[in-house]
Amino acid sequence: MSQEITRRQMLVTGAAVACDAARRAPAGGALGVDLSAEMIAFARRLATAEGLGNARFEQADAQIHPFDAGSFDVAISRTGAMFFGGPDAAFANIARALRPRGRLVLLAWQPLPANEWVAELTAALAAGRDLPAPPSEAPGPFALADPGRVRQLLTGARFTSIEINPIQAPMWFGASAGDAYTFALGLLGWTLEGLDNDQRGQALATLRATVTAHATADGVIYRSAAWLIRAQRTQGSCLPIAVTTPGNDQCRQPDVPGPDRTASADRSFGRNSNGHISGRAADQLDDMHRVGLS
Repeated sequence: MSQEITRRQMLVTGAAVACDAARRAPAGGALGVDLSAEMIAFARRLATAEGLGNARFEQADAQIHPFDAGSFDVAISRTGAMFFGGPDAAFANIARALRPRGRLVLLAWQPLPANEWVAELTAALAAGRDLPAPPSEAPGPFALADPGRVRQLLTGARFTSIEINPIQAPMWFGASAGDAYTFALGLLGWTLEGLDNDQRGQALATLRATVTAHATADGVIYRSAAWLIRAQRTQGSCLPIAVTTPGNDQCRQPDVPGPDRTASADRSFGRNSNGHISGRAADQLDDMHRVGLS
């Protein structure tokens, strides 16, 4: 690992991910922001247990939080930025927090057909229902699945040198079918809402069948596909969405519509009922993001 990486100051959307960043920047630091008080508490316990004194946490919305301008070298989001309610304002706010030429690194899911784990698990729990796919530009797991939209959003927030690279990797859901079944219910159990007892029984039986079918000697594994997105903030003090007042060259914080800001945040694909990814699934996503930091 280069000395440059170890000294970076990192802004991380997702409290637990900040611990991963802090490990890689022992001479720098990581600020993890999260809407969830539970996730903040979990990350603080994890940082304390590992002695990560360079990790700090704040319950805040990265879309509108008044970060000190130009105070971070890198901003990171691991399967989280697609839940922004106002992505234009959100990326502008994050860009403002980065120093000129600071880096943005995102991990976002590719479209649903490329992600076997989402397609099979949701189909199992649908119990024959035709569950509507989330709107492509609404906050949700596939809101950043279209590279064209990603480029448009980041360009609008004055990011340049945008790179979007596909990554395919096996996703580990547990050592056994029983572990995977429990994990999948924590992740997607909310889709059972509205089912009667017979439908619920059918859905659970189908879920158990699919995780059993994907059991291997190395655990329960599904195919997954993500975009590794990297960009650089342009030089200059203010961003297109920012506003200045006469005699004041400080950028004003952007506004994000309140009702949509936290939409779907608690139903994030990639988090279980405790809000975090377990075991090797987290390690694999971490490996993907490590590529973006190098």
